[in-house]
Amino acid sequence: MIDYKKVSIIIPVFNEEKTIQTVLSQVRDASTLGLEKEIILVDDYSTDGTKALLGQMKYPSIRIFYHETNLGKGAAIKTGLQNASGEIILIQDADLEYDPSDFPALLEPFNNSATQVVYGYRTTPGYKKYYLGNKIFTAFVNFLFGSDLKDPYTGYKVIKRDLMRSFNLENNGFEIEAEITSKLLMKKIKIIQVPISYNPRTFEKGKKIRFFKDGLRGLWVFLKYRFFAKIL
Repeated sequence: MIDYKKVSIIIPVFNEEKTIQTVLSQVRDASTLGLEKEIILVDDYSTDGTKALLGQMKYPSIRIFYHETNLGKGAAIKTGLQNASGEIILIQDADLEYDPSDFPALLEPFNNSATQVVYGYRTTPGYKKYYLGNKIFTAFVNFLFGSDLKDPYTGYKVIKRDLMRSFNLENNGFEIEAEITSKLLMKKIKIIQVPISYNPRTFEKGKKIRFFKDGLRGLWVFLKYRFFAKIL
């Protein structure tokens, strides 16, 4: 695959004792099209049994980092990014909503040397109200930036490491998704979009992102970077 040798898969983890072992098994088994895998788990101060499970993992390809307080998904991604050695960064959630069997589709575009970013857009509607909300959200983002994104808040973002580091990411919560997308769009960087599967879980099963609290924060971040913040 061009000159790439390694993909760093960053997995933010917070209170995922029921799913983390399955996710890790799926990630370890998934094809990365011949690229070496570096798996970086960042535990964001879990208070269930997650930390104990992570402590039992003894695989040479896995690196584990622990936060001493709960900082948010964005902070976990930033910790992973700081410690990543792969030329390509792939963000993987730990809750089984995203399927690592989609890795080949997400990585294949990097066979073209011009590719810098790939987004996986969700093709399963999931909950009706959140599906509708995401459609409205997406339309707003596209209007704001003159873009044609299908799923700006997708969890599957695959980005060249040096590009991602150049953004000097600021946000610590879920709104880091909006920050990454805003900075890519403001710099006119082409985002390749590929369809992925999606298996949304319920709040009863541990879903953490909230439409109003996190969604409104995300909208503010998009507005901030579009109109008020200098993009480095």
